[in-house]
Amino acid sequence: MKLWKGRFSKQASSSSDAFNASIGFDQRLYEEDITGSIAHAKMLGRQGIITEEESEQIIHALEEIREDIEAGKVEFTIESEDIHMNIETILTERIGQTGKKLHTARSRNDQVALDIRMYLKKETDAIDQLLSDLLGTLQELAGEHQETVMPGYTHLQHAQPVTLAYHLLAYYQMFARDRERFADGKKRIDRLPLGSGALAGTTYDTDRRFLAEELGFAEVLPNAMDAVADRDFALEFIDCCCITMMHLSRFCEELILWSSSEFGFIEMDDAYATGSSIMPQKKNPDMAELIRGKSGRVFGDMMALLAVCKGLPLAYNKDLQEDKEPVFDAADTVKASLGIFREMIASMKVNTDTMDKAAKTGYMNATDAADYLVAKGIPFRDCHEIIGKMVLYAIQKGVALEELSMEEFKSFSDAFGEDIYDAISIKSCISAKKSEGSTSFERVGQQLSAIKGQK
Repeated sequence: MKLWKGRFSKQASSSSDAFNASIGFDQRLYEEDITGSIAHAKMLGRQGIITEEESEQIIHALEEIREDIEAGKVEFTIESEDIHMNIETILTERIGQTGKKLHTARSRNDQVALDIRMYLKKETDAIDQLLSDLLGTLQELAGEHQETVMPGYTHLQHAQPVTLAYHLLAYYQMFARDRERFADGKKRIDRLPLGSGALAGTTYDTDRRFLAEELGFAEVLPNAMDAVADRDFALEFIDCCCITMMHLSRFCEELILWSSSEFGFIEMDDAYATGSSIMPQKKNPDMAELIRGKSGRVFGDMMALLAVCKGLPLAYNKDLQEDKEPVFDAADTVKASLGIFREMIASMKVNTDTMDKAAKTGYMNATDAADYLVAKGIPFRDCHEIIGKMVLYAIQKGVALEELSMEEFKSFSDAFGEDIYDAISIKSCISAKKSEGSTSFERVGQQLSAIKGQK
């Protein structure tokens, strides 16, 4: 029987029960639901709203229910709709009338808001740990490849030479910001809605501060209507997931390109690649491709919840039952993606010789040749034009800039001297960068020192 059956003269149809029920997906909140109910029962007993004996009986029964759920001894039903009513129904079956007193001074509205906030606090911590592990792996890889030279790209065209360490540290900064975002978002998750009732508070002399302390919340939400109707915190959590997935997808896109025969910069470990059902020579970077694909799935979770929330009048509406699946999916997808991604990059083989060879093509020392002339007192815009003409000449001749003779250099500007050859060598181009945050070996070493021990 429904816990709200008093108002109704007939039972819900089986199709309504099936459509209305959320137990199929919200049963994963059983731990949060029972923990919140235990705290609520404690508060009711402390405040004299129910007796201490009743409070203790309820708490003991809830703990037993939790053990039985974890042991696989509990079968949930769609007739009880959701995890909250399923647990309350089981509680009442076990201890009778006393079980019915648990719901005093609360509503399912503040109960579900509590559960999802507790769940997201836990998930945020889990994602933070995975990001920390990934940062550690990136730091280790960057430390190993401080001398590995590779092309830097803009528009996916050879631009300027950089080191692999420098490239990896760019992603390190992205994922470090992701940690900051999740940590900041957790501040807004970490606010207690329990005790708000359906939307207007309660006539009982409750102690919400006790509930906050008991459940480990930093603050109490000050407005009961907002407390039950708000899902900003869930939207913000998925938004953080979206940005993290976008960063993973960008990195995966590069790894997919780098593992192709056209690039040949890396080779995926066999444990993180797959083959072809028809072409025996193939080794496909499927883990990277799946992560790239799953980013779109998480973006969809964000749009789904935005669409649910966009037209809701205050306070609670049944639409908000649709908050859980996008949240669950985003959290699950980010955690799985971060875990497999870290394992994948930790095990990949870096073809340093191929990277070094690629760094010597594409006239990536052209900017440094222009800077050389600037140092000789020629305005940069004039230098840009001079070197542009030189590059065109070298392309037509089929040689690199450093392969031009001194006579050829002089034909473009008398400012060139023999020291130009050293100035435009690839390692010199990298070493010459002086600005903070640049790709020079010295500056990359400083970046590594700055993040040491931060993860």
